[in-house]
Amino acid sequence: MAKSGAAFAGDACPASVADEAMERYADGDAAAFATLYDELAPRLYRFAARQLQSRALAEDVVQQALLQIHCARGQFTRGAAVLPWAYAIVRRLVIDLARRRGREDLRADLAQVAEEPSRAAAPDEAVHQKRSEAALRQDLRRLPPALRDAFELLKIEGLSVAESAEVLGITHGMVKIRAHRATVALRSAHLAREQLPSELTSAPQPTEEGEAT
Repeated sequence: MAKSGAAFAGDACPASVADEAMERYADGDAAAFATLYDELAPRLYRFAARQLQSRALAEDVVQQALLQIHCARGQFTRGAAVLPWAYAIVRRLVIDLARRRGREDLRADLAQVAEEPSRAAAPDEAVHQKRSEAALRQDLRRLPPALRDAFELLKIEGLSVAESAEVLGITHGMVKIRAHRATVALRSAHLAREQLPSELTSAPQPTEEGEAT
């Protein structure tokens, strides 16, 4: 089991609830795991579900990740942030699962992982919201994995540049570059869809674009 990464120099920030719970858990406080679970599990699940498009597989991945954290709790670096470490574990598990099963076996009903629209929303607003979410997920899946991972961690999961860099094992500058390229690609896909006749907007795109150099 890989040891959790050390905090980046110059990027120190107050310890989060998850960080404090992880340190207590690493020191032998078994009761701290409940807090750690509540802080990590929902975020890790959403990340894995978007990647795998399956609730069941996402739940399995999160349980495996938490088991790895449990087994390696004694190796946790005091003062390090637990969130990037946890995301890195989930990301590795997702990649391993995708390689074993193949993309065809990871497809599931997109509605399973879509967040339910607000009950107060009008029917037409709810339909529009679901269509927008589905289109964004479709556009995300078409991005090169390197761009998609940087965008999701930074823009969707809310990790900092430093935390995203730690998860991905790249520099801060590369995180920003990849997230920017992803944003440009997503914006272009959205604009192209807006310009198509309505009967064509749901048609599959012919090819997947590669990463810009």
